[in-house]
Amino acid sequence: METRLRWLLLNAGLPRPIVQAKLHDARGREIARADLYYPDARLVIEYDGTNHRDRLIDDNRRQNLLVDAGFQVLRFTAADLNQRPGAVAALVRAALSRSPDIATMSPR
Repeated sequence: METRLRWLLLNAGLPRPIVQAKLHDARGREIARADLYYPDARLVIEYDGTNHRDRLIDDNRRQNLLVDAGFQVLRFTAADLNQRPGAVAALVRAALSRSPDIATMSPR
């Protein structure tokens, strides 16, 4: 389904995201591996599959670390891809158009 999400975004005319990107906090510690990532917007896109309920605690912790490190995070499910593909693309497009807060960006 992550592949399907990536193709949905590409077919909507959005740029190609990085797949399975390793993300780090300001200290250089790896805090997450993003399903899809747009570095210029610091946008993390996660696909929540059928096993998401089993991973909810870990996923919430990881999302909190990402937000604290200045990343934008969007999460989608199969229902989003099947029932609202236009809304998925619109949300990603809107997030890409926002500039990240420079004060929260980690140095690289």
